[in-house]
Amino acid sequence: MRTKKVKRIKLLKGEKLMFFLVVLLGFVIMPATWVYTKALLSESNINLERIKSKIENQNDRNEALGMQIDELASIDNIQDIASSSGLSYNNNNIKNITD
Repeated sequence: MRTKKVKRIKLLKGEKLMFFLVVLLGFVIMPATWVYTKALLSESNINLERIKSKIENQNDRNEALGMQIDELASIDNIQDIASSSGLSYNNNNIKNITD
């Protein structure tokens, strides 16, 4: 019986370098890049939640101030202030202004 000789292919220096770069890219650089991008995404989400919280707090303040404006502009409050200043409330002298 004859055994066949298997020819071994030798890699050139350039091919070895390319193989090394592919392995380096696949096992080192890609996972490191993936972790870095996930960290950036997480940081962006945290900042987004902070901004949403600030917006919600500001909306609550705006609503409270709007209610305070409505309370101060009520007819009862106007009559109380007018009477405490010695003025009388006369509905005929009031003119409504619309936009």
